Formats: sequence, C-alpha cells, structure tokens
Amino acid sequence: QVQLVESGGGLVQAGGSLRLSCAASAHTLSTYAMGWFRQAPGKGREFVAAIIWSTGSTRYSDSVKGRFTISRDHAKNTVYLQMNSLKPEDTAVYYCAAGDSVYDIPGLWNRAWGQGTQVTVSS
Repeated sequence: QVQLVESGGGLVQAGGSLRLSCAASAHTLSTYAMGWFRQAPGKGREFVAAIIWSTGSTRYSDSVKGRFTISRDHAKNTVYLQMNSLKPEDTAVYYCAAGDSVYDIPGLWNRAWGQGTQVTVSS
C-alpha cells in the first residue's frame, strides 16, 4: 500500500555530507517504523538506521553511530538520513523501508521498500 521513493544520493568526497530523503505516497501514521538499509557490491543488505514514526525514537548500527542521523517530517510524510563524515566504505545503494517493528533482519521489513539511491564516497 505504501510506496517509498528515495532521493538525495550522489558522489561526495570522504569527510563530506549528504542527506537522503524517503518520501511516502501515503500517510505513515499507521506505520510503526521506517528504516534505512544499504547494500554494497558483493555484500548483503545491511541495517543502517530506523525510527519509530509516532515517537521519533531512533536506532543505529554500530558502523554509523555518531555520523548518521535519521529523522522524519510528519507534514511531508518523509524520512531523512543525514550522513556526515562519510567514508569510502559507506559507498552503497541506500534503501528505505517500512515495517511493523524495528527488525535486525532486512527480510522482516515487509510493508514497503524503495528503489534505492546510489551513494558513492571517493577517497
């Protein structure tokens, strides 16, 4: 039912910043959580960050703690991922997802997935 569209990816030098956006086609008040995942070539899909829609509570993977910030805008029905101090290992396709809870396993986020946006960090 909910459709998600990511944007904001691009090419940035190491140490730089990007802000990703995930716009939902419908109101997300009934969606428990929104999350960001990423997938680099040759690797599986990795959890990055999540937010509980109603409260704004957040969770981050250890690899991005202190560098990335997830947030949401109720009026715009949009979730953001502010990425600072980017590293080459952050290079990946970033996906947003909607789920019934904050899960560690990507496959359990089964409400909706976006098409992804490419983030490339040069050294």
